[in-house]
Amino acid sequence: MTVAPERSVTFLPEPIPEKKLHHLVISTDDHLIEPANMFEGRIPSKFGDRGPKIITVDGVEAWKVEDQILHNMGLNAVAGRPPEEWDDEPTNFEELRRGCFDIEARIHDMDLNGVYASLCFPSKVAGFGGARFAELKDRELGLACAKAWNDWYYEEWMSPHPDRIIGLQVPWLLDGELGAQEVYRNAARGVRALSFPEVPSKLGLPSLASGHYDPIFRACEETGTVIALHTGSSGMLNDVDDDLGRDVFVALFPAYALLSGMSWLYSGVPSKFPGLKISLAEGGIGWVAMMFDRLEYIQTHAGMASTFDRWRDTKYTPAEVFARNFWFCTFDDPSALQLRDRIGLDKITIEVDYPHADGSWPKSQPVLAELLKDIPKDEAEKITWRNAAKLFQHEVPADIASGERDYRTTIDWSTVSE
Repeated sequence: MTVAPERSVTFLPEPIPEKKLHHLVISTDDHLIEPANMFEGRIPSKFGDRGPKIITVDGVEAWKVEDQILHNMGLNAVAGRPPEEWDDEPTNFEELRRGCFDIEARIHDMDLNGVYASLCFPSKVAGFGGARFAELKDRELGLACAKAWNDWYYEEWMSPHPDRIIGLQVPWLLDGELGAQEVYRNAARGVRALSFPEVPSKLGLPSLASGHYDPIFRACEETGTVIALHTGSSGMLNDVDDDLGRDVFVALFPAYALLSGMSWLYSGVPSKFPGLKISLAEGGIGWVAMMFDRLEYIQTHAGMASTFDRWRDTKYTPAEVFARNFWFCTFDDPSALQLRDRIGLDKITIEVDYPHADGSWPKSQPVLAELLKDIPKDEAEKITWRNAAKLFQHEVPADIASGERDYRTTIDWSTVSE
């Protein structure tokens, strides 16, 4: 018999919500922790019990997917826990705040935090870019797992509160045509985003430029489905010394976004599919103005011709395609916001990153009030919700947009002091 390791688990007191909201917020980067029952009844019976399931390993719960053992890691879900208990140790569901995996509890946590709507990326069992299922030895089972994940998100996470949760799906990466069919299937039921690996070739998958994924990209373009790229979804950077520790990789999150953005730009995918919308999450915006400068510089300076060996777009320059097809996500770039016109005011969105360690829950409202204090109201509204609502086709009722109606229905205001 295995025995659970001793650990200190503390849940902080419930946050006190602010009665006055500084901003309406649509967060374009949050996460869910896949619940233990996610795949129950959603994997075809012919696979028997080979679908993903929770087992106990040395007293700690973990996902078993074929021969992979995948623990929920502490830093993936620290909302409501004191910082001194944050670590990378395997974590049981009972040690997580319920809003990590239960939709009703999540809506309540969004209400506490003053967040109207949320786009929620996968976690351990699927991987941030949804590539985990492509690693399975049984490809047919992998496809069934991807479909089951998408069905759960739609049925259990999005459908109970479609006004509050933006639909997202994970891709089937091993077959472009089957992957496209899945995009069409989910788009037909209102799913607006596709989580995708930043640079799939780093995961041993075909490159973006190979044409392998073109049916998927065509389906996204035709349905208005946003390609959502999350920092780290293709693994860690490997161009730093091995002995520097985890902090350096967190500090370099903007570098992940820069590298993946340029990979997509020069792959030719946005030129081949000019209506494609690509959103980069958790990479910040500080690098974007610099990249526009660089793209324009190499376009006009002698001796740089070799840079364009792979640039096949005869109508638009790299900078023009970059400005047209990409959106960027921020929550901690006060200096970069001064360059918002250069970045593209219509291309900046906000993230909360619940329940991760660098997220702003439950203080997103005061954090945004400080971050945007010097920005005109109409511009701040674009950044906090209007750009995201347009990008993800997520309609916001007029009375909520104007502040006439409070969407936070899970809070008993009679118990909240002034």
